[in-house]
Amino acid sequence: MTPHEVGATEGYFLEGYGTREKGVGGAGAADSRDPLALSINPAGLVDVGHQYTLGLTAFSPDRGYRTSGPGFVAPGHVQSGRGLFPIPNGGYSRPIDEKSAWGVAVYGNGGMNTTYSANYASLFYGSPMCRQTGVYCGRNAGVDLNQAFLTAGYAQRFGNLSIGFAPVLAVQIFKARGLAVFGPFSSAPNELSDHSYNWSVGAGVRAGLQYRLTDRLRIGVAGSSPIWMSPFENYKGLFANEGDFDIPANVTAGVAYDALPTLTLLADWKHIFYSQVPSVGNWSTLQAPMGVMNGPGFGWSDIDVVKVGAEYRGFEKLALRVGYSYNNSPINSRDVTLNILAPAVTKHHISGGLSYYVTPSSSIDLAAVVSPQGTASGIERTPLGPNPMRTINIYLSTFEITAGWTQRFDVAPAPVAAKI
Repeated sequence: MTPHEVGATEGYFLEGYGTREKGVGGAGAADSRDPLALSINPAGLVDVGHQYTLGLTAFSPDRGYRTSGPGFVAPGHVQSGRGLFPIPNGGYSRPIDEKSAWGVAVYGNGGMNTTYSANYASLFYGSPMCRQTGVYCGRNAGVDLNQAFLTAGYAQRFGNLSIGFAPVLAVQIFKARGLAVFGPFSSAPNELSDHSYNWSVGAGVRAGLQYRLTDRLRIGVAGSSPIWMSPFENYKGLFANEGDFDIPANVTAGVAYDALPTLTLLADWKHIFYSQVPSVGNWSTLQAPMGVMNGPGFGWSDIDVVKVGAEYRGFEKLALRVGYSYNNSPINSRDVTLNILAPAVTKHHISGGLSYYVTPSSSIDLAAVVSPQGTASGIERTPLGPNPMRTINIYLSTFEITAGWTQRFDVAPAPVAAKI
């Protein structure tokens, strides 16, 4: 299963992985109702029951940049191509007994894509320093990063406390084009750009707990270790630490409150440690060759995400969901020039969704997420130094719609009872 994401929504992570999670803004650390609970808090498996869920997202981004003043990168309004990406997800859960359960899930964690046409050209095109068209004088320019997770988990309940544990296997692929102009500033110019897709594999672990404070109120805490990945050998002249591109750790805490037996309110906080991955977090302006140990990266900072959502289950065959999330941008003004390749600058994400129960044990699930345009701007900075005469403004907006199917085996009353 190879998902394709572009400029996801929380940096390069998605805001949610399953259809239900997307509908409530990605919240759910304290409230688990399908097998994709493994992607947020594996402790919730013990409350999910015997079921499977499958989903497919159509993800549509609009990204690019605008310039003002003279400079090196192609001027004007430059827009990336490729406007639609499929992202699959699926999971299965099964109780072992009344107090324990196991499950598996596969989903796209995140990614980044930009595809800039060779029809754009630098003001320096035709000179010795820019012999070809393209954003960076290398014809078609851009990157394509895709990450998929496969995880299996176990959860155990001890009274009001549930604990879960889920090892994670990750696969990622990467390709870069049109960056050969940076060759003189790379430690390995032949492993910098214009190679075929390079694969990387690795592993980590996610764990969490949920605690029932009252019959109506629950809290949850979960976290993922870094996912330690094998290096991108074909791009060891681009990424710091000779091609290393680990997936950063993250932590989540949340609360769920059943305001009514049929209405659950959710709120989560999440922190993603982008700065701890040198190829992502190191400043792009570091005075060192690209690819060396602790060399230049994309300059991303850690981000904090706040998510709120609500789910209403008061209709006989229908559950309704709404959500909102906000995150700070990981991209600083000093790093805008390189992040033309990765303009992950959306901040606000508005979502909604529903489940229609075809039978008491099976449902069609839908969700949509809109992320209005976010921007970041700064002066142009190349390996030769800053150019105060040129300002670059990168932008990204996204829209996604997800459709899925959930089948429950061990229940079922129609979805009118909250977990109290």
